[in-house]
Order: sequence, then structure tokens, then C-alpha cells
Amino acid sequence: MQLSRPKTIDSHAINKQPKAQVRRWINVSGVIGAALFVANTHAADCSNVANWNSGDVYTADVTAVRDATLFKAKWWTQGDDPLTHSAQWDVWASLGACDVGSSSSSSSSSSVSSSSSSISSSSSSSVSSSSSSVGGVCSSPAYVSGTAYSANQLVQNVGNEYRCNIAGWCSSNAAWAYAPGTGAHWQDAWQLTGSCATSSSSSSSSSSSSSSTSSSSSSSNSSVGNSDRIISGYWHNFDNGSGVIPIANVSDAFDAINVSFAEPTGNAPGDIGFVLDPAFDEQAFRDGIAAKQAAGKKVIISIGGANGQVQLETASARTNFVNSMISIIDEYGFDGLDVDFEGHSLYLESGDDDFRNPTTPVITNLIGALQDLTSHYGSDFMLTMAPETFFVQLGYSFYGGTCSGCDTRAGAYLPVIYAMRDELNWLQVQNYNSGPITGLDDQYHSMGVADFHVAMVDMLLTGFTIAGTNDFFPPLREDQVLLGLPANSNAGGGFTTVSEVQSALDCLIKLQGCGTYQPHTTTGWSDLRGVMTWSINWDKFNNFEFSTEHRQYLDNL
Repeated sequence: MQLSRPKTIDSHAINKQPKAQVRRWINVSGVIGAALFVANTHAADCSNVANWNSGDVYTADVTAVRDATLFKAKWWTQGDDPLTHSAQWDVWASLGACDVGSSSSSSSSSSVSSSSSSISSSSSSSVSSSSSSVGGVCSSPAYVSGTAYSANQLVQNVGNEYRCNIAGWCSSNAAWAYAPGTGAHWQDAWQLTGSCATSSSSSSSSSSSSSSTSSSSSSSNSSVGNSDRIISGYWHNFDNGSGVIPIANVSDAFDAINVSFAEPTGNAPGDIGFVLDPAFDEQAFRDGIAAKQAAGKKVIISIGGANGQVQLETASARTNFVNSMISIIDEYGFDGLDVDFEGHSLYLESGDDDFRNPTTPVITNLIGALQDLTSHYGSDFMLTMAPETFFVQLGYSFYGGTCSGCDTRAGAYLPVIYAMRDELNWLQVQNYNSGPITGLDDQYHSMGVADFHVAMVDMLLTGFTIAGTNDFFPPLREDQVLLGLPANSNAGGGFTTVSEVQSALDCLIKLQGCGTYQPHTTTGWSDLRGVMTWSINWDKFNNFEFSTEHRQYLDNL
């Protein structure tokens, strides 16, 4: 991020979305890798389910039959053969071999024709599956949060039986988020198979097709409201023409304040320091942080920036980084850290082609350092990231570890995001200072207009295949994504007017007023977390237009 880049997040949702909900991916990663696949011992009812067609579009929860096996799409897909794309993090989930002799069920497969110019609204479909109950009593074990569950494993909770779709979320300790049937995001992790209270061996439940693993959770958390939308902003420790502002005077419209920046000291590899600019009074700065925290805001230290290249090339650099960051965080009482590595901080060595298992030292040491810090501070510690589009969405077109002749930094954040996705409170990609980026429609999109923001956010919430590989980068949850924007035209390239930003949000959240790019969801990304801006200083310079206008918009959703 350049010294004038915008960032925003929503503090209202901060306290309601504890870090633990994201953190579990890392905490259970070893368990997931070691867990044995538990096969579904119950034959699947494939009655009235159409055979998979490579030309059809399938959205989340739509089923298809392939080679006498029932599969369910986890998110939008076209042309991905279920037989070769049903691994743990892939687009299809196997529901088991078809029971051709079973009674007819009313499961519907509503695929969308690839020739369609738009995605139709979701339709209600009845999902019927065989329960493991005998005489109305389920034989599967009771759900216990934090248990290592495998894909397709059955559990019972609140009188019903559920099948695990995504092991990482099923195994989470965050029962409030993923407990089957009751958690705010349970439908991201589990599939309801039937009631344990009925005497019938077959039960049906009504569900709504959705093109997002996260958007389906909105029905179980209908009161999204104001408290779930945040604005995050960068407060910079220097005057770059925008002027300075005491922390205590930051507008209450901001839910999170990213203090910019902690930077390398040069004393030793990985050693980070933070020195308050002489323009600010040290005690007033500390008092301002405490006052904002007392008001329910989050104050986060941001590392890097345009001038703060950080490369953790060795284990000792990782140790220096961790120790120096603990010192800074403890000294000022920051709520967490924001990773704003730019320039040449991150890159991929040739042949480092698997984002799930990176080998480049600057990548692996950063992941290790972030794991050390989040483990040290526990579940209340906040982790955010603010990469440029070059390091994230560009990975769809070019990936530094696989391409020949391209910039090895392309997509280099993806392994870090993936490894820390369970720890990550939110990702606030800088949708500015960016070149044209190819979206999932395989068209170039240029910054500064609504379509660009819609395409960039949709890529994060839909997921995408990494260039040069067959590996699919899975989507983030909606509550993990913020739209990053400049506060005004002075703050960064690609400034987008308030009306254009809100047009993008209308399209993403409500599917209203969309332009040429159509999001890959039939219900809208209704739980999108909010916006980020570079910067609070530039927002003040511009009479607080950004924070005032977007706070009102978000509060009215």
C-alpha cells in the first residue's frame, strides 16, 4: 500500500465476530491432514437428480449424478468434473453411491444453462436423504465442538442428523458459528440429512439454493443489521499532505483504526519498530488508543506499507519479527496486527506451485510468524491483511510459482491467506493503485468504477482456480471481506465516488443495479462485512465524506 492508500473495516461487527471463528482453520489443520476419510455408509437417493453435464452451470447445494454417485456443488462451477473435483477443498462434495432401488425423493437439480446471460434467482428445493436412524433414533454420535470431524461424517445435534461437508469448519471450536443446526454459519460446514425424532427412515427439509457457502447462513442469522457492518480506516503516523489527526479525534464512524506503520528497523533481519512522529504527543497517543478501545473500537498496528519492505528469509528473521511485534503490541496495547506487506516483501520461487503447501522461505516464515503471534495472544487477538490486487486476484491469471517470465510476486499472498484463513478476521484488498485485473468472467476490469469492485470482491467470495494449476483457491466467508477504497482522489489511484461505490455494494449485497459483471450468487453476498479506506487522515481532509456517507449506507442495510 502506498502512503496514501485507503482502508476500512467495521467495528460494530468486531465484537460479535470473535477471532475464534476464523482461527479454527489453523488450529485444526494438523488434525484435518491426519484425519481419515470416513465414507458415507448410507446409499444416496438419486431419484430425479439429473446427470452432470459439463456445459451446465451449478450453484451451491445443487446436486448432480456422475458415474452412479451423487454429488453436491459447494459453490458456482461449470465444467469441473465431480469425479476429479471432489477433494476436501474442491468444488464438489460426494454424497455417496446412488441407491437405485430406493424410493423416489423430491430432490431437484436446478442447473443454470451456460448460455444464460444472467444467473436466475434461487429457488426452493426439497432435499431428501436417507437417515441413519432406526426406528427414529439416530445411531451417529452427538456433536461436540472442537472434535476432529472428517468429510461425510455424520453427527446428531438438536434432534437432527447432519453430514459434514467441510472438515475444517465442522471441527471448529467456535460452536456459536458452526454447531450444526444452531451456529450462525452452520450451513457452511454441514448438511442436514434428517430428523432423529421421526420414525420414518427418510426425511426431507427445505433449503434454498445459494451460490455461496457463506450466503446460505444469512437465513439463520437474519438480523445482520448495523452491528455486523464495519468501516476500517488507516491512521497514518506522518503528514503526507493530508494533515494529522489525534487518535482520540478519529470519527466514531470508524470501527477499526489501523495505525500505520510499524517498519523494519534495519538492526537485524525481521526486526520491526514503531516510532511515533514528533507531530504527536506520546501520552496523548496512548490515551487516545485507550479511549477508542473503551468506546468499543479496535486499534490495530499495521506492518509494512509502501516503504516498509519486510522479508523473513530465515528462521532467525521469523523469531526477530515475532519478538519485536510482541514488544510493540504489548507496549501500546494494540488489539492485533494488520499485514500490509508490499513491494518485494513476498514472492514465490520457481516451482512453488501449491498454495496449500508453499516452500518459499519468505512465505513459510511469515505464516509461521503469524501462527506464533496468534497462538501467543489467543482468540481475542485480531489479524487482518491488506494486500494489493496484484498479490491476490492476479493469481487467477498469473501465479509467481508457475509462470514463466511473469513477476514472481503475482498471487504471492494467496498461500498466506489460505494458511491463516481460520485466524483471519478480515481481508481488505486494496482496490486501488491497481492495473487491470481479469475477473471470473475472463474480462479485464479497471479500477475506479463499480464493475471493478464487484468483480474483485466476487472473486474472493466465489473462489478461483490458480493460474498454471488445477488447484482451486476456496472462497472466504462474506464476513471476512472488506472492500478497500481511497478516501479521496489524493489518497490513491482509482478513487471511486461515493455513488459508484454504493452501486457496487448494491450489486454485491442486493444484486441490484449490476453492470456488465454479474456476481456468482443467486441471493447476493448479503453478509459482506463492510469497507476499508486509506486513509482516516485523507477522509478528514475531505470533510469526512467517506466515513459519513458509507456509515449511513451500511447502517441502513
